[in-house]
Amino acid sequence: MVLKKKALLISLTYSIVLLTVSLAKLDLGSVEDIVPSFSDKIFHFLAYILFTYLWFNTFAFKFNFSERKSILSSIFLSVAFGIIIEVLQMLVTTSRSFDLLDILANILGVLFAAFLINIKMKIDVKK
Repeated sequence: MVLKKKALLISLTYSIVLLTVSLAKLDLGSVEDIVPSFSDKIFHFLAYILFTYLWFNTFAFKFNFSERKSILSSIFLSVAFGIIIEVLQMLVTTSRSFDLLDILANILGVLFAAFLINIKMKIDVKK
C-alpha cells in the first residue's frame, strides 16, 4: 500500500500545504457572497480529519507506534498544529486573524477522525 510506504512524505506534504494555505492571503472576493459564512469552519473540520488520519498512519506505519500511541500522538500533533497556525495568523499575517472558532472546528475534526479510527480498529479486530 502506497500510504504505508510513503506515510511520512504524504503527511509532511499535506502539513506544508495546509500551513501555506492557512497563512497565504486569499482573495475570495465574490465566493464569500455565494457560500455560507460558516463554510470555512467546515473546511477546518474536514482538513483536520484528514490531517489527523494521515499522521495516525505515519505514527503507526512509519514509526511503528502502537495503535493507542498513534492515536494519542496524532491527536496531540493535530491540535497543536491547529493552534500554532492560528497564533501565526495573528502574529505574522495582516490578511488573516486568530479565531477561536477555527480552533474549535479543528479540534472537532481531530476528535471525529480519532472516533473513526477507533471504529475502524474495532472492526479490524473482529475480522
